[in-house]
Amino acid sequence: MSKTTKVAIVSLGCSKNQVDAEQMMAKIADRGYAFVAEPGMADIVLVNTCGFIQSAKEEAIGWIMELIDLKNEGRIKRIVVTGCLSERYRDQFAEEFPEIDAVVGIAEYGKIADIIDGLADFEKPSHEEGAPAVCYFGKKESHSMEGKRIISTLPHYAYLRIADGCDNCCTYCAIPKIRGRFRSRKMEDIVEETKLLAKDGVKEIVIIAQDVTRYGLDLYNKLALPELLDKLCEIEGLKWIRLLYCYPERVTDELIDCIKRQDKIVKYLDIPMQHCNDEILKRMNRKTTGAELRALVAKLRREIPGITLRTTFITGFPGETEEQFNELGEFAEEMKFERMGCFAYSEEEGTPAASFPDMVDEEVREHRKEIIEEQQDTRVAEMYESMIGSTDEVVVEGYDKYLAEGGLYFGRSAMYAPEIDGMIYFSVPKGAEKPHIGDFVKVRFDDVIDNNLLGEMV
Repeated sequence: MSKTTKVAIVSLGCSKNQVDAEQMMAKIADRGYAFVAEPGMADIVLVNTCGFIQSAKEEAIGWIMELIDLKNEGRIKRIVVTGCLSERYRDQFAEEFPEIDAVVGIAEYGKIADIIDGLADFEKPSHEEGAPAVCYFGKKESHSMEGKRIISTLPHYAYLRIADGCDNCCTYCAIPKIRGRFRSRKMEDIVEETKLLAKDGVKEIVIIAQDVTRYGLDLYNKLALPELLDKLCEIEGLKWIRLLYCYPERVTDELIDCIKRQDKIVKYLDIPMQHCNDEILKRMNRKTTGAELRALVAKLRREIPGITLRTTFITGFPGETEEQFNELGEFAEEMKFERMGCFAYSEEEGTPAASFPDMVDEEVREHRKEIIEEQQDTRVAEMYESMIGSTDEVVVEGYDKYLAEGGLYFGRSAMYAPEIDGMIYFSVPKGAEKPHIGDFVKVRFDDVIDNNLLGEMV
C-alpha cells in the first residue's frame, strides 16, 4: 500500500449508516490511507449504500453508475460497495455490476481496512475481468457496533447508536431482513463512548437505533432507555441529548418522567406513527390503534408542555381507501405535529405487504403524499408566525454570505433535529462579537421567509 493512496467515502441514507461509515473511516485511516472529499480525486471509492425504499435504492444505483463511469475513464481505480443495498442483494448485486471490485456486508465492516489493503496493489487486478466482484459477507448479528469513529458531522454534535437491527417486523419494511434481529449495545460501552465524544467537544448527542425505546430488552430483560439516559445526563460537557425513532407503544410513563426531569434531554421526540386508521395499522403490523396514538400525544403535551413532536406517515399503503386517507389528513390536522415526514408507500420485495392484493396506484400514493405535505407546510408556517417576537437558544452551524444583504448566520434550536428539520437564519447586530460554529446564542425571531424563521442575535 502506498502512503499516497487516496480514499473517498460516499455515505448514503440514514444516520445509522453514517455511524457505520465513520467507524470504517477510522479503520481505514489507521492503515495510513489519505481521505479526499471528492470521489473523482480518489484512487479507491467506497459507497455506503441505503436500500430501505425504492428512492434510496435508485440514489445508490445512480452513485454506483457514476463511479463506474469514472473508473472506465481511468479517473479512479477501485470501487467498494457496502451498506444495506449490498447486504440486501448480496451475490445478485455483484453479478449485475462486474466493474465493482468488492461488495461488503455489514458483518464484515471490521475487515474493511484489510479489504482496502488487498485492493490497493494497483499492479494486480482486484478480480478477474468480467467476473463478479469479490464478496465479503457474514452473519448479520456479528456486526460490531463498537470501535473508533471519525466524526463526519459538525464537531459540536454526533450521532450515538445504541442498538442495531429490528424486531418490530412491520409488513412494509425490509430492515429486519437487512440488519437482522434487534441487538442492544452494553450500557457501559455507550456511556464510555459518550464520555469520549464530550471530551472531544461534542455538545449534542443524537441517540439513534431503529427503535430506541426497545433498548435493553434483549440484554437486560427490561426497557432500559430511561436508565441509560440518566447515566448519560451525568456526563460533563453535554448540553443537549436528543431522542429519535421512539415507537409509540414503548413511550412509557417512566420514559416521559425521565424526559421531564432531565434538563439535558431536549423536549423533542420523534415518534413514527405511519397511520392512524386501525385497519391500516393492523395490516402494517403496528402495535397501536388510532385512539392510543391520540392518547399518547395528549399525554405528552400535558406532561411536557412545549414539547416538539415529530412523526412520519405512509400514504397509499395497500388497501388504503380515500376515506382512510382522509382520516389520516384529519388526524394530522388534529394533532398539529411540529415536525412531520411523509412517504408514499414503497413496494419492497420480500416484505409481506408486497404480496398484498389491493395495491394503490403509484400516482395516487404520490398525490396523497403531496397533499399531506402541503397541509403540514401550512401548519408549520402558522407555527412560525406565532413565534415572531419570541427568543430562543440557537446553536450556530454556519454562515451564508449570499443570503440577504451582507449574509446571514444559520443554526438550530432544540426544536430542530440535525439534517432533517431545516435551519433558523439570523443576523448579528453591528458591533457585536461574531459567533463561531458550535456557539450557543440567543436569537429573537422577527420574520418568516420561505417557511424559515428569520431573526437577530441578541
